[in-house]
Amino acid sequence: MKSILQQAHDIVFERNEEKERMYGPFQEGMEQSARIASELCRKEITTTDMYNCLIALKLSRASWNYKEDNYLDCVAYMASLNDYLKNKQTEKNEDQISEGRKASKSRNK
Repeated sequence: MKSILQQAHDIVFERNEEKERMYGPFQEGMEQSARIASELCRKEITTTDMYNCLIALKLSRASWNYKEDNYLDCVAYMASLNDYLKNKQTEKNEDQISEGRKASKSRNK
């Protein structure tokens, strides 16, 4: 039997095509959820906020009684959040490099 960490990895990084067709890409779904929540709350809810709210929900549920699924989902949300933040940082770094190259080219003209 797989550990809870291995199961969470499979949920986040090995999502099957059927789930993808049914629900869409996981991180894009979180981004869309944040936009919807922002409209409902009439204030900005970031994608990171969405992840943190779902993690908090799972921990709250776990405080009432033991159900492994709450812990599995919590760990999966944490892993996906970590991956999301790393991807955003990589995009930001790539954008900064690209902007730096553009600025350098315009100075050299």
